[in-house]
Amino acid sequence: MKTLISKAQVMTIWDQTLAQKSIGIIDDMIAFVGEVPEDFQADRVIEGAGYLVMPGLVNAHTHSAMSLLRNYADDIPFWEWLTEKVWPVENQMGASEVYWGSMLSIAEMIRSGVTAFADMYFLSEETAKAAAQSGIRASIAKGLVGSSENDAERLSDTRMLVKNWHQAENGLITVMAGPHAPYTCDDAFLRKVANLCDDLQIPVHIHLSESVKEVEESLSKHGRTPIQHMDDLGIFRHHTLAAHCVHLHPADFEILNEKQVNVVHNPASNLKLGNGIAPLSQLLAAGVPVSLGTDGSSSNNNLNLFEEMNLAALLAKGSTSEPTAAPAWTVLKMATTQGAQALNLQQKIGDLKPGMKADMILIDLNKPHLYPRLNLEASMVYSAQASDVDTVIINGKIIMEKKEMKTLDLERIYFEINQITESLLGKPIDPSQTNAPL
Repeated sequence: MKTLISKAQVMTIWDQTLAQKSIGIIDDMIAFVGEVPEDFQADRVIEGAGYLVMPGLVNAHTHSAMSLLRNYADDIPFWEWLTEKVWPVENQMGASEVYWGSMLSIAEMIRSGVTAFADMYFLSEETAKAAAQSGIRASIAKGLVGSSENDAERLSDTRMLVKNWHQAENGLITVMAGPHAPYTCDDAFLRKVANLCDDLQIPVHIHLSESVKEVEESLSKHGRTPIQHMDDLGIFRHHTLAAHCVHLHPADFEILNEKQVNVVHNPASNLKLGNGIAPLSQLLAAGVPVSLGTDGSSSNNNLNLFEEMNLAALLAKGSTSEPTAAPAWTVLKMATTQGAQALNLQQKIGDLKPGMKADMILIDLNKPHLYPRLNLEASMVYSAQASDVDTVIINGKIIMEKKEMKTLDLERIYFEINQITESLLGKPIDPSQTNAPL
């Protein structure tokens, strides 16, 4: 199948340019960006006038099934939110809940221009199934909470996930190891996770230095920050995606740069839970690769990468009193090429180049808030809205066209979500179920 996107405004990240160009797609690959070769005969033509074509956005950290808990536990402290609200309900969730919660989030992400995401949750096979049905690109991690008492079972679960899903759906789905956090995994278990990654050759997805309490407890227990402690245990000898990294000590920046740990900045979630503002400018200055994530809908409460781009830029400027911090191109890179790197897919996605996978979105520029069209890269960070996304292409396949979903039945999803939440949240919470269900 040959697809031509004709004469659109095209954004390429690698050279930071915006210009009117055409894009040719053959099957799942980008064939050209620029003038249309004389011998290119398209089977399908998308008229690009009035549209911006840009790389698909990458949500580098989320918990898809937590859409079930959107607007459920708001305006309370982080640890109370986690242990008294979220974990007790999650302990009552089964395969159906995780599947349909994932479907709801995937629909939301596609509609807002996300073409790839990194997910950590339990019953993660259900999230993989939902991703496969939708056609989105996904990196799936089974969240691991472990100690010497249950390590064999937990590690076996990840092995099975790799066997069944790694590189599945023609490479659309990949697998990471998902040790939840230093405060939910003991040292012996974390060493075994590192060894498992050696064996399976898979990356790591972990939460790090999200709250003041986490860092203080690590210093008290180990005399080391969470970043230092994970380095000591060998976690960073693998490609690592580290979510949050809000509360960092000077030595942490050096480690993150040296090991090229992929930090995922989750500005909305960090703000809403009162965990603070990640030091984005310092991370970038230290040479640390930084991407963007939404976290789960229960702590955000949406999966809108345009909002995260806007917040990341504004928070960097406001927190440093420096208006040049986190300029538009830097933030766009975080949401695209750096996100691809976080998922260990930088050779395949994240930009619009010949030979890369055809993951891209079309933005409808005919909106009042996008006029005048003086600086489109700034428009995407400071003015654009998720609802401006018109068409989504993933792996060369049109997943959404003119806002019409091609692979998902939204009415069915809404029906199932209503049924599940009525049952799930109607149950009394067992106050003893305050441990992570992962």
